[in-house]
Amino acid sequence: MSFNNGNNPNDFINDIDRMKNEFRNSAKFLGPIIVIGLLVIGAFTSFYTVEPDEEAVVIRFGKYLTTNPPGLHFKVPMGVDQVIKVKTKRVLQAEFGFRTQDTRTRRTTYSSNSYKTESLMLTGDLNVADVEWAVQFQISDPFKYLFQTSSPEVNIRDVSESIMRRVVGDRSVTDILTTGKVEIETRALVLMQEVLNKYDMGVRIVTVKLQDVNPPEVVKPSFNEVNEAKQEQEKSINQAEGEYNKIIPEARGKAQKLISEAEGYASAEVNRSLGDAEKFEAIFKEYKRAPQITRKRIYLETMSTIFKRFENITVVDPEVKGLLPVFNKSLNGGSK
Repeated sequence: MSFNNGNNPNDFINDIDRMKNEFRNSAKFLGPIIVIGLLVIGAFTSFYTVEPDEEAVVIRFGKYLTTNPPGLHFKVPMGVDQVIKVKTKRVLQAEFGFRTQDTRTRRTTYSSNSYKTESLMLTGDLNVADVEWAVQFQISDPFKYLFQTSSPEVNIRDVSESIMRRVVGDRSVTDILTTGKVEIETRALVLMQEVLNKYDMGVRIVTVKLQDVNPPEVVKPSFNEVNEAKQEQEKSINQAEGEYNKIIPEARGKAQKLISEAEGYASAEVNRSLGDAEKFEAIFKEYKRAPQITRKRIYLETMSTIFKRFENITVVDPEVKGLLPVFNKSLNGGSK
């Protein structure tokens, strides 16, 4: 297309007419091209894919329409339908007092920035503890998560921090730093879920994990000294209890042995005394029936017992002049 540079007005008018004709001819093809282009764009934007860990919330003209599961889905193009994908199968994490910087390497790295405004808390015994924790949660209802509150992530953080400060404020600093961590995690999870359920946010708390709990840096050396003293105290108590458990049972065993021996001796003496008494009663009965015979028998039995203690026996008879023969005890089995 070119214009006539001459000075003739008619030539200029002819150029204008020629341009109009060329534009009309081009417009005949431009309309179909635009329509085809719009159809192609509409075809490509009418379908969308929802990943396995997602759900898609569909909004039509600003109003909620439906929630679609994973897979291929259709929507009205040209901005009529708006699709918002939400990670409902993924466990999300909110961190307090620290921030994870990189988890792609073997060793997790954390941000060097300070978040003491989140982590410093007042305990029930009016001490200060530096509490770092993480809250893991899942989106159970994507529509409620997106539209029930204006800032769901901010709300989750606010609720988590408020509940943790309340739970920590009900316990002593010693409990928080030592044996009370599991109870704090469990209690905080229950209370957080109760508040989020009241807000109807479509969020489920998976776990609350205390990452690190320490006294403030200013008092940490003194606190460590106190802990070391308590550990020494526990060690001394355990050693004393060990010695007690070792010595006391041994002493009790010896005492029980002495008691058993004394009881055995007493029982033997009682039985012997009872036997002697029964023997005496039997002899006494015989004595009452035949006193002379019984007396002589007892005398002979007693003398026989006495004679057994001597090797040689000499019998002296006042009616016999001189000495009777000396009897050797070993002769004839020792009985004379």
